[in-house]
Amino acid sequence: MIDHTKDGAIHVVTMNAGPNLICPDWQAKMLEILDAVESDCGQGAALVLTGVEKFFCNGLNLEVVSQLDQQEMASFGTRMAEIHQRYLVLPCPTVAAVNGHAFAGGAFLALSCDYRLMREDRGWFCVSEVDVGVPVPAPMMGILQGKLPANTARDALLTGRRYTADEAIAAGIADGKAAEDRLLEEAKGLALLLATKEPGIFRTLKQTWFGPMAEALVH
Repeated sequence: MIDHTKDGAIHVVTMNAGPNLICPDWQAKMLEILDAVESDCGQGAALVLTGVEKFFCNGLNLEVVSQLDQQEMASFGTRMAEIHQRYLVLPCPTVAAVNGHAFAGGAFLALSCDYRLMREDRGWFCVSEVDVGVPVPAPMMGILQGKLPANTARDALLTGRRYTADEAIAAGIADGKAAEDRLLEEAKGLALLLATKEPGIFRTLKQTWFGPMAEALVH
């Protein structure tokens, strides 16, 4: 479902279950991985998050999530908020290597990372909630508002536009692009460059910048 490996000091987190739909088991594995990464965020450490083939993450597994009872749904929401919160303020650099489609919850997952690189020839970034009738909670709206230019956040939210890599770069969503066979290496290279920074100040700067956004998710 999700693999965690290390390439030197770089933690590589690979979602590898087809469309990588988010469900309670997915959440449990991701939180387990975040625990491991957070305990190893010293000098030189960084995280790269990616998927396989044509999917980065296509959002919630609605078939599974719709079967949760009220208590289970509340726990699901709490865990999802914690995952975004921890990505936002993880005390090491994070780079999303968006290898394919990033829809809805997958788009928000990419936004929770510090930087985003997209595959140049395939895959859309899309905040698709408007097309499937799913509301975006206020704390999640804060991620859109905090990570994207105002006009981009508005258009992404209200139109459900599907952004290619070039369009995402122009809109301020993505920071770069690469061919499929180079994407992961480019993301690792960027992560390594960022990881040269002193980890204590990196932690402080991220907490100062993204801390209020992160705290809104868990309160």
